[in-house]
Amino acid sequence: MGLWQEMNDIQKCIGNSFLTVSEAMQQIDDNCNGILFLVDDGGRLSGCITDGDIRRFLLSGGKMDAPAIKAANRVPKYARTREEAVSLYHKRNYIAIPIVNGEGKIVGLYNGEGHEIRHRDALNIPVVINAGGKGSRLDPFTRVLPKPLIPVGDLPIVEHIMREYRSYSCNEFHIIVNYKRDLMKAYFFDNENHYDITWYDEEKPLGTGGGLSLLRGKFADTFFFANCDALLTANYGSMVKFHKENKNAITMICAYKNINIPYGIVEMGVNGAIEGMREKPRISFLTNTGIYIVEPEVINDIEDDVPVGFPDIVEMERKKGRKVAVFPVSENDWMDMGQLPELEKMRIKLYGE
Repeated sequence: MGLWQEMNDIQKCIGNSFLTVSEAMQQIDDNCNGILFLVDDGGRLSGCITDGDIRRFLLSGGKMDAPAIKAANRVPKYARTREEAVSLYHKRNYIAIPIVNGEGKIVGLYNGEGHEIRHRDALNIPVVINAGGKGSRLDPFTRVLPKPLIPVGDLPIVEHIMREYRSYSCNEFHIIVNYKRDLMKAYFFDNENHYDITWYDEEKPLGTGGGLSLLRGKFADTFFFANCDALLTANYGSMVKFHKENKNAITMICAYKNINIPYGIVEMGVNGAIEGMREKPRISFLTNTGIYIVEPEVINDIEDDVPVGFPDIVEMERKKGRKVAVFPVSENDWMDMGQLPELEKMRIKLYGE
């Protein structure tokens, strides 16, 4: 059975066509359905927009403050009856099908409850996890456990991360360890899920990128490289496709963050002249998730036994003329547990209140 929602349940899935891309992204994050249906001033269906539409718009040079309709599909699929919606949904596995009346206004929504909306490609790509840091921001927990083993619900964060990769048939794991490495190895030694792990011991802290030098010559093709404190729930298949189609040496996965400034902003020019004012603006920017897709030749440029951050390696490759790029994802697709408040947010998101 699918899920039929009446109008009072689906307002969160409907937005005005004059929303900005940033506002549409926030509403998509909030409604957890992955799609927003846009309506005109008369309430008539005028388009639909997904996080994938927004990503393609931004990658083509679009701006977050542009009207959302510019990034939207302006000829969305719709149905006149529930039965027609069910047929359309299951024929093509759409995210959702709106039901409209004779005036073109949305009166219901069918979103196929219980169906996996996102197809998960079998990627079969190795995964390198950097798990050597002390996690000082999570003190006092990290006095007892290495950061990757700090539990989020009934599993440690690193196992949540590995399960997500496994769902894309990424079963080969390479884990760089240093601080409390014996606890890490002991946890997985008897783990009932039987992960395929190769361990790499740092003899001194090598930063977020230096440990990759220990894997020189291990890979012949593309691999994921991830910090041990961030969980990503975006479509990994789309990331890899973007990386390979653009022939990138490194693709940095970045999440949009949106901050509402609670004050009026004034832009000042020469001699104190006011050049512009904005009342309580919403600021959007990209932040590094600590997750990358990397080509093996990058490892050859990393010095042995020298501490270095991976963002510095990205900049080094860029200066060498190699292609590095950003793949943007929604803020809602990224969970970070680098600090205690974020750890609790991750638990609530994964397990509920």
